[in-house]
Amino acid sequence: MFHAPLIAATQGLTLDTVVTSNPERQAQARAEHPDVRVAASADELWARADELDLIVVASPNKTHVPLATAALEAGLPVVVDKPVAGTAAQARALAELAEERGLLLSVFQNRRWDNDFLTLRRLIADGELGEVYRFESRFERWRPQLKGGWRESGDPAEIGGLLYDLGSHVVDQALVLFGPVTSVYAEADVRREGALTDDDTFIALTHESGVRSHLYVSATTAQLGPRFRVLGSKAGYVKHGLDPQEAALRDGSRPGASGAEWGAEPEELWGRLGAGESPVTGGGSPVPTLPGDYPAYYAAVARALHAHGPNPVTAQEAAAALDVLEAARRSAAEKVTVTL
Repeated sequence: MFHAPLIAATQGLTLDTVVTSNPERQAQARAEHPDVRVAASADELWARADELDLIVVASPNKTHVPLATAALEAGLPVVVDKPVAGTAAQARALAELAEERGLLLSVFQNRRWDNDFLTLRRLIADGELGEVYRFESRFERWRPQLKGGWRESGDPAEIGGLLYDLGSHVVDQALVLFGPVTSVYAEADVRREGALTDDDTFIALTHESGVRSHLYVSATTAQLGPRFRVLGSKAGYVKHGLDPQEAALRDGSRPGASGAEWGAEPEELWGRLGAGESPVTGGGSPVPTLPGDYPAYYAAVARALHAHGPNPVTAQEAAAALDVLEAARRSAAEKVTVTL
């Protein structure tokens, strides 16, 4: 649903093989990508590594490190979904292995190409907010019933819970925007009946730049807050709603297909920029939201494979985010502020 359509839509990349032992998923892969080959296990890939140019690891979190390691040892560049590993040390070890082998290792932090994030980066770069004081980011859902599966497992080996799931996104975005962090404070709660890992978590970061980031990830939010609320010395920017690309992919839409522009959203969902009045009461001016562009990630990967451009998201960057997530986990458990 996620990686295959983006790869198939990227000039210079061909979706060659999908690994799944599930017959239904095998049939789904062949139906959408008629020329694709199907393998029942990753070992089948390593046996023909010389036929392949890139491995994408889009599997449960606990398998990221062993699969990425096997791919690199087989001489294959790798894209790994987030979080790349359970610890920053593991991420840095993977980065060292890739460097030793002279291979690309990139992390799929797709929400760097969300429509609202691209728009916010432009506003900051253009000086529209002035000096940014506070960054509020929310990735909230209303899922009062458990869905089950490894993401909600209480087994630490599964690397489940929202801190490492949605938290990987909001922390990465904060670091991209405002740089390294000096201190971390977090609160992690288990709200839902039968839940075994965090489903309602708050993270407060103090950046070296002086910006304070307040990050919320939750599955128990009955009334959703703004996706972004960013306050600066000149103005603030408030944006509601999620980037439409994941929902579009889930509904069967594909980049490059005919119809509406990929990643675009209607005017009524645009954020507002202003000062002195709430956007709810008409304060500020609407800011056209730039189209989201997940395909840009794989286009950058294709360029990097040909040495025509940089790695779009390095494992070292992912390790820095994991430093923050590990500090947040410790902060929540020990009820302390952690200095980095």
